[in-house]
Amino acid sequence: MGEVKLIGVDASFPCARIIWALKLKGVEYEFIEEDLLNKSSLLLKTNPVHKKVPVLIHGTNPIAESLVILEYIDEVWKTCPLLPVDPYERSVARFWAKFVDEKCVPSVWEAARLEGDKKEAAIVSAKQTLQLVEKQIEGKRFFGGEQLGYLDIVMGWMCLWLGAMEEAGGMKLLDSEEFPSLCEWILNFTMVPTIHESLPPKQNVVKYFQFGLNYMRSLAAPNAQN
Repeated sequence: MGEVKLIGVDASFPCARIIWALKLKGVEYEFIEEDLLNKSSLLLKTNPVHKKVPVLIHGTNPIAESLVILEYIDEVWKTCPLLPVDPYERSVARFWAKFVDEKCVPSVWEAARLEGDKKEAAIVSAKQTLQLVEKQIEGKRFFGGEQLGYLDIVMGWMCLWLGAMEEAGGMKLLDSEEFPSLCEWILNFTMVPTIHESLPPKQNVVKYFQFGLNYMRSLAAPNAQN
């Protein structure tokens, strides 16, 4: 079916999504570690629009953006299906995947980046988005029911990366009292061997986010002085 390569960064959760999907489906692939401070000609050639990871290369065809790549993988390799078969359930999964990337993750980033009173307000806002996700997993083992699927992979950033963002940003968002269902889901998710074995060291992820936060704060500092 063609050689498979993945351009990515080990500490990146969008890249982890693709690694999990490929491994769950038993797809052999070559991982190409990208230096985001000195982007390779291969990355710029295969993702000239956004110039971001991950990029999946299947044969000669590059596919960018993690949610798009996940659907491509699910359509090409039929074993261990990720998306629901039912059209309505599939649309619901896509809705919440988009919510995570457009609302949930940015709100957590904002809470990590800000300081003082603004940080406290941002933490409240981030928790509100997480509460909406909490309601989706109540009473279920995985987001799709009893079997791990597409939405679990999309939400998988919470199993390690959320904690790393909390540590890097000096805050606490997720605890078992406020988010019992999400915390239980994280345990279920990380107990899946393919997931557990593919997690990068937490300290590497913390350093990755700390670098990102310092960069974002450096960009915001001149604006604050104007």
